[in-house]
Amino acid sequence: MSELSTLARPYAEAVFRLAQGDGDLAGWSQRLAALAAIAADPQMARLIADPAVDAARAAALIVEVAGSDLGERGANFVQVLADNDRLALLPEIAARFEALRAEAEGTLEATITSAQPLTPQQVDELVGALKAKFQRVVNARVAVDAELIGGVVIAIGDQVMDGSVKGRLQRMAFALQG
Repeated sequence: MSELSTLARPYAEAVFRLAQGDGDLAGWSQRLAALAAIAADPQMARLIADPAVDAARAAALIVEVAGSDLGERGANFVQVLADNDRLALLPEIAARFEALRAEAEGTLEATITSAQPLTPQQVDELVGALKAKFQRVVNARVAVDAELIGGVVIAIGDQVMDGSVKGRLQRMAFALQG
């Protein structure tokens, strides 16, 4: 995964500078999300990886599926990726772009996963605590995973705070084995 990140970084940074210069971070965020979803589709991923398929043909198909919202610059970006045999990097480029955007905007993207649905008040309390801890605006996405048994798991970037019952049980079992 780190190799993909290393390969994707210069493309994400170039698009980020372009988007920042145009004052269109949100637009590029949407374009890249759409492109990443297209490239991540199993059929498209097989097509991109197939050495018998010309990269220009794969790029044209991606641009066609993305539609007119992609725009000329977006289509040019896809072509640059095809020219360099990097279409498969689109999901990683989009993720890296989002990280650069969040950093520039002073925000953090958090995923809060709980065993049971949280009330809006509970979400607000967690977001408030994260905002105080990190001194940044926190955009939270909430998910439910019954396998956690109880508690919450909060993921921010590569940092995970596991306060779930399942996590505590796993840590206890590991400690008992050692």
